[in-house]
Parts: sequence; C-alpha cells; structure tokens
Amino acid sequence: MASADVVLPDGYAQTLAVLKDRVRQARVRAQRTVNTQLIELYWNIGNEILIQRERQGWGTGVVRQLANDLRAEFPDMTGLSYRNLQYMRAFAAAWNDDQPIVQQSAAQLPWGHIMVLIDKLDDAEALRWYAAAAVEYGWTRDVLLNMIMNRSMERTGVAPSNFSRRLTSPDSELAQQAAKDPYAFEFLGLSGEVAERDVEQALTDRIVETLRELGPGFAFVGRQVHVEVGDDDFYIDLLFFHVEQLRYFVIELKTGKFQPEHAGKLNFYVALVDDKLKLPAHAETVGILICGGKNEHSVRYALARSDSPMAVSTYTYESLPVEEKKALPGEDELSAAFDQIENRDSRST
Repeated sequence: MASADVVLPDGYAQTLAVLKDRVRQARVRAQRTVNTQLIELYWNIGNEILIQRERQGWGTGVVRQLANDLRAEFPDMTGLSYRNLQYMRAFAAAWNDDQPIVQQSAAQLPWGHIMVLIDKLDDAEALRWYAAAAVEYGWTRDVLLNMIMNRSMERTGVAPSNFSRRLTSPDSELAQQAAKDPYAFEFLGLSGEVAERDVEQALTDRIVETLRELGPGFAFVGRQVHVEVGDDDFYIDLLFFHVEQLRYFVIELKTGKFQPEHAGKLNFYVALVDDKLKLPAHAETVGILICGGKNEHSVRYALARSDSPMAVSTYTYESLPVEEKKALPGEDELSAAFDQIENRDSRST
C-alpha cells in the first residue's frame, strides 16, 4: 500500500506486478529444489539401509535403532521415523537403476505421492508410469490414488480403433492414448437398467469425476449439443475438447452391446463437428463410442470402413448379459474374415 506522501510514477503498478510474479516463481522453484533434495536424501538413506542389510544383515531391530538415533540427532526433522525409514528402503529398492534419482520423475514428486506409489504398486514399469504421469499432469495425491485404483495405465490406449489408418503419426498415437477400455463409471452410483440419457445426465452432473476418468487434457463442451443440417436437427450425446491435442472428441453412449450401425451414426457426428465446429487450427475430430459391451471382431469390421477416426470402448457400470454373449458370432470365423479384408485393403494402398 502506497504512503499518502508518495507519488508513484507511471508504470509502477506494472513493474510491481512483474516483480510479484518473479517472487512467486522463485518461491515455487525453491520449493521444488528443497523437495528434490529431500527426496534424494530419502533415497540415499534407503539405499544405505539396503546395502547394510546385504553386507551386515541389518534387520528390523537395527533399523529401529537407526531411526531413534537419527531423530535424536535431528529432532526438528519429522520424517525419520522407523516407518518412514522402511518406506525409504522400499523407495530405493523400487528406483534402483543406473540413472541418478534426481534425474527421474520421482524426484519431482512430494514424498506422500511416493508413499502411495510404494503402497499400491509392485511393478517397476507401473511405478514409473504413474510417477511420470503425476508429474506431467500435476496430480494431487488423491487423484494419483484414484488413477491407480482405476488401473488407468492398463486401460489407456487399449480401445480398438482405426486411428492408425485414419490419422497420421503422431496424431494417431496421441488419440489412441486418450481412448481407454473400459471406462470406470462406478462413481456415478447407478445400478440396474438405466437409460442412456440418465447416464449422460449423471456424467454431466459429476463432470469433475468424468473429466478425471477421461484423462488429462479434456475440457467439457456440452451435452446433447445441437447441430442443424438443413431442416434436420441432430444432438451429440457428449462433446469434449482436448486442449493439448487441439481437437474435438465426440462421445456417444450406448447402454447395450455394440451394433455396427452405432459406428455409422458416430461417423456422421464426427463429420458434422469437423464441418460445423472445427477451426483450421484444430486437429481432426475423433469419435469414441462407449457401450455396455462389445465383440472385438464386430468392432473391427465396423471401423475398417469408417471414414472418420473412431474408437469403441466399454464402461464397467454394466456388463453384457450372458444370453447376448452366447449369441455372438464365432471368434475364429470372424477373425479369418476380417484378416481377409485387411489384407485386401493393404494390397490396394
């Protein structure tokens, strides 16, 4: 606040704003540096425990004594408990490759995030995937836990699609990464027979959880988005925009099992968005059909001839009835027929 007897020069407010921003950025960098140093310290303590256990046979009693001695020497540090030392040992064991820990994603995470990773994951690849994703997208500890519990890594990019044929690289890889299978909609709290409109409404009502499940980068555009074509009116179930890929995602919901005509309708809606909403700076629109169940071979048949980049996924809220599963075509027969189609397409290109 300016003193009453001080006349501030022109441009003072702008200069003050710039300096405030620099102070904030410096504080953030300092916090990150302190955190990285703390994580490096914890890794070194854990690694030394591993070494001494191997060389000297250190057991639980020795580690407990180590915790007591370290806390006595550094009473102002709260992270030197026996329990935390056990986490440090597990941390060093999990990140034990030749690359220094300060150069890895874990060094940029708060210790609480690393504890969650250690508690919930055993696989080294999963540890690194979730750590890198948490750093890249700024996940809080609760979001990280939710992503692990929903098996986000296992589901990301596995939905059958025609992206590799309809999009150029790296767009095809980016679009594929955004397509999960299945989507976990248990957070909606729905049960029994539910209409598609009810699912749409529930997803919209709980849009924060919906966006979290879709993955990083998605922004909600609207539900039942109206598109007029001449005298005809059409309504897109859910429309999202991916702010990193700069593309629209058209999402259609079907509570039953996948039918080939669903792909035709989604293809139509993707074409509408490309024509009516897409700007020149935007990437090509992508469609994702999320249904109650699907046969992989039927999906591949339908997507093989679709003009638009599309994927077909399921959601875990409702499973395919047993009677419908029995009525599906034989896998070997469909697989052989589809391979013939793909071979014919490859020869013609």
